[in-house]
Amino acid sequence: MRPILLAAALSLFAATANAQPPKAPAPPIPAVAAPKPTMEVFTTMRDGVKLAADVYLPEGKGPWPVIVSRTPYLKQNMYRAAGGERFVKAGYAYVVQDVRGKGHSQGFYAAFANDIEDGYDTVEGLATEPWSNGKIGITGTSAMGIASNLAAIARPPHLKAAFVIVAPNETFSTSFLGGVPKDKDTVGWMKMQGVSDEAITRSLAGATRSVFTERLGPGPLISYAAIPIWNVGGWYDIFNTGTVKNFEFLQNHGAPGARGNQRLTMGPFGHGALSGDLAYAGEDDLFPVMGGAKGKEVRWFDYWLKGIQNGVMDEPPVELFVMVAARKGAYSPKNHWVKAGNWPLPYRETRYYLETDHGLSKTAPDAEGAKTSYRFDPANPVPTAGGANLQFERGPMDQRAIKPRQDYLRFQTPALDNDITIAGPVTVELYGATDGPDTDFEAKLVDVYPDGYEALVLDAPIRTRYRNGRRPEDVAMMTPGAPEKLVIDLWNTAITFEKGHRIAVHITSSNSPRFVVNHNNGDEPGAEKPPRVATNTVYFDKAHPSAIVLPVVWLDDAR
Repeated sequence: MRPILLAAALSLFAATANAQPPKAPAPPIPAVAAPKPTMEVFTTMRDGVKLAADVYLPEGKGPWPVIVSRTPYLKQNMYRAAGGERFVKAGYAYVVQDVRGKGHSQGFYAAFANDIEDGYDTVEGLATEPWSNGKIGITGTSAMGIASNLAAIARPPHLKAAFVIVAPNETFSTSFLGGVPKDKDTVGWMKMQGVSDEAITRSLAGATRSVFTERLGPGPLISYAAIPIWNVGGWYDIFNTGTVKNFEFLQNHGAPGARGNQRLTMGPFGHGALSGDLAYAGEDDLFPVMGGAKGKEVRWFDYWLKGIQNGVMDEPPVELFVMVAARKGAYSPKNHWVKAGNWPLPYRETRYYLETDHGLSKTAPDAEGAKTSYRFDPANPVPTAGGANLQFERGPMDQRAIKPRQDYLRFQTPALDNDITIAGPVTVELYGATDGPDTDFEAKLVDVYPDGYEALVLDAPIRTRYRNGRRPEDVAMMTPGAPEKLVIDLWNTAITFEKGHRIAVHITSSNSPRFVVNHNNGDEPGAEKPPRVATNTVYFDKAHPSAIVLPVVWLDDAR
């Protein structure tokens, strides 16, 4: 992704602290100098605060349809990075606005706390400008994508369409995976920004649902969106699940105006360049909807704002990249884009069960009492090697960097006799126990290459106190020594495990600094007890058939 947008999303987590960071986020890498705007305008919000925006008008005589981006990263940096140049060339007035409390805009900055009302008032204010014909589209990547979604759920009457790139559905599924907070990407970033320990503690409490966390979505509020939205995301992006969930709900269950009018693109990228030894393709192949000669953003807005019958709505609504082997210098020709009528694709749930010999098999276990235990010491966590990260190495990195250790369990199939393709949601049904009140279990889906490279595909944890849900009434500590079923949501992917590769599942209880390490004692943020070493047990017997659940598909165009 363009590096100017990499730091955009972190303030979503910080917003749960309900506190103004004492200094602004790290500035983005400067963009190429943009031309001077035609004018700067100030739009008055309902509480009297004025927000500043740069306006770029095309040549000729207006009025024109308007594309707006709302940014916390200073409007003067965003003209080319956010696509302004191609919009203006295509005959749109392009507007990039500093959000409340940033740049030339008045008010107090609290990330996304005001963007529902401010998004509505911005759209309706722009509709009255003399150079505007009243048809408004909104677009943005990451933080600007979040602002776009929040404007959409406000339902301003003049907002006709949106194009949203790598944006979440709700903080619960992106900042607290399985109830476990991200560490370096959220807590560490807040500390670097000077956010107080007290505010960070309040943020960590957001692992449990409340009325305050619901507002920072859009989450369930996405049901109020009533416009066509094109969602773009990456399989290794920090907002993978949000991109998919927003499309899936709006396309199939959305309000009139939204239902049936959505588009989804998922590619093999992260919230920044991938790390490790895999390389999928050049930028033109990875970003077929973003800029360049293909310019599908413009086609999308041409249809919905100008009424140009360009066929964009006659195309399949879903396009996704099916990842296959992609070692640098050994790129499989089977890597390719697939078009589909909906998401998820029709698939068959296929369970691969954990076995006593650390194998994976499609045959359910019949052994009695099969299990393995390990000691999880919070002072010696398993190190992170890739994943859906923002501030540090990300993507399909080699898990062999995690050397053999007693608290890191590897399970894998024999070498595959044929290709196996999965596309859809991946979960792990893990039967686990601990000798204390609370702990974490973490699972990884890994593609093991014939030469041993362990390419991470997906990973996620679960904090056992949240095994029944994350509303306050659902939280329950474990009964020491009693196995319980833990369902770990690994999010979505589309990948072919090629013949000769192995499908692997790795189980552990920590992943640092990707996730905050559990103290194993049931403590709460701000009331930490001394950490304790836990004895954690994974079961894989007839009564406790631990398994990964894969969405196996058959593609007519598979190569």
